[in-house]
Amino acid sequence: MNRTTEFVLGLIGGIFGIFASIIAIFIGAFGEAFFNDSSVTNAGWFAILVSIAAIVGSVLVKSKAKVGGWIMVISGVVGFFTIGILYILSAILLLIGGLMGVFKKPKSA
Repeated sequence: MNRTTEFVLGLIGGIFGIFASIIAIFIGAFGEAFFNDSSVTNAGWFAILVSIAAIVGSVLVKSKAKVGGWIMVISGVVGFFTIGILYILSAILLLIGGLMGVFKKPKSA
């Protein structure tokens, strides 16, 4: 079955997630410099790992739709709870693509 929509949504969500994570790391760098608090920087690095997992899930959705879909759903939720509003666009794209991968039925012949 053709899963191009899920793949594209997951890929774009993962790429936007990496950009949002880099922004969170820069914001965290200011927090480290002025307040000696590295929690935002650490959350940004973790969000990069989550975004990479989302990209892996989007690639995997073409061959194993349910597994790739769940990886994208989990990545969207975890990324949102990690860096919050910065990850909102990525989380929405990953949730839509992931849920489509999980629940979309193959066309019967």
